[in-house]
Amino acid sequence: MAKVKTVFTCQECGYQSAKWLGKCPDCGQWNSFSEEETIKPSKAAPKSVLGRESKPKTISEIEHEEVHRYYTKIGEFDRVMGSGVTIGSLTLIGGEPGIGKSTILMEVCGKLLTNYANERILYVSGEESESQVAGRSKRLGVDNKNFYIYNETNWQKILEQVKELKPKFLVLDSIQTTYSNQVESAAGTLTQIREVTYELMNYAKSYNLTCFIVGHVTKEGQIAGPKVLEHMVDTVIYFEGDQLGQYRMLRVMKNRFGNTNEVGIFEMQEKGLVEIPNPSQYFLEQSIPGSFGRSLTCILEGSRSLFVEIQALVVENKFAQGRRTTQGLDSNRVALLVAVIDKYLGIPLSYNDIYVNVVGGMKLTTRENDLSVIASLLSSYYQTPIANDTIFLGEVGLTGEVRSVPMMELRLKEIAQMNYKTVITSKRAAEDFKAKYKLNLVGISKAQELKGLLFK
Repeated sequence: MAKVKTVFTCQECGYQSAKWLGKCPDCGQWNSFSEEETIKPSKAAPKSVLGRESKPKTISEIEHEEVHRYYTKIGEFDRVMGSGVTIGSLTLIGGEPGIGKSTILMEVCGKLLTNYANERILYVSGEESESQVAGRSKRLGVDNKNFYIYNETNWQKILEQVKELKPKFLVLDSIQTTYSNQVESAAGTLTQIREVTYELMNYAKSYNLTCFIVGHVTKEGQIAGPKVLEHMVDTVIYFEGDQLGQYRMLRVMKNRFGNTNEVGIFEMQEKGLVEIPNPSQYFLEQSIPGSFGRSLTCILEGSRSLFVEIQALVVENKFAQGRRTTQGLDSNRVALLVAVIDKYLGIPLSYNDIYVNVVGGMKLTTRENDLSVIASLLSSYYQTPIANDTIFLGEVGLTGEVRSVPMMELRLKEIAQMNYKTVITSKRAAEDFKAKYKLNLVGISKAQELKGLLFK
């Protein structure tokens, strides 16, 4: 018989200890340990994850199975999922409270029922009552006889209804409120989340049940669980955006059936989320031509090229050390670029307040926008606008050198199609692609060349 063992588990990172600790030695979080009971595995043969016995095969013996998908016909959602929802997949969607996770899933359910009229969907809500879910579904126009709403948090009861109804789609909102009778710990603990997700994955893979589960996020913006959830599921999607704003971004962080880092853009309206098929237009449509402190760059999100505007504001501060405020960019990276400007361009910015923002709420984590950040800072400092048809592409090092960015050809192709005229990039990239594209490719070796190039 299996033995029950008590451990203390950090609910932020999953670190386990035999005794309670005030501070987690792994993630540094205070008061995050919770007492949980774990079952020590017996010496009996372990159960297969897929619920069936299997034997090793040679690669030649294995038949390749084509991935079959359901299409929601919501272009931005299908793009993020890898051109559709894979049959039998397990998708985790996370985001801040009130960001629109339940709304987007309700709209997905409505489209699936429209496109596949004979299939059933079971929507399990552990946080909202049946009337609340029904009210949202009617507001979004989701009213179908094959759409079932179930208010329950016990996994065993949910599984009974799944076996009885035999739906093709299951929505579990949320995984943190669901608990299993096999585990003694409270709902939302790491042990409960791991157990419920394991059993759900087991059933979904065995019976081709397509599942969506909602996950809460921590104050750092990571899915609570913690990472154990992301390892177990097939697809991980984050729903990002400002709750007070109207735009939302659906970003895929893991996808076993498609590209990662794909982004879908939506607008929150009175009747729900509406997709934006041309995000670049959304990011740039409200820009004021001729204003200084702004520049354009081209980023890659999965297979898509997007044009974003980076704004900068440099204000003199005569009384104290200047402060740095950034939105959408790593503050440490911006501080590094400011130091490069100070050192190699001879512009003392130490006693200037600096504000840098990525328009539209995008979060840029790569370095291909370094040159654009420096250009925006210089434009604000000199109060001189940059031409609207100019794109900046380049990474800047600590010695001020300008380096090429990856996937340069894909970016230049999109830039040429959007009728931009000038691209300021590394000297090497300009030499490699100058003959291939009808663009004014200006190559520079060092960041200090921007000063003489743009602000004569």
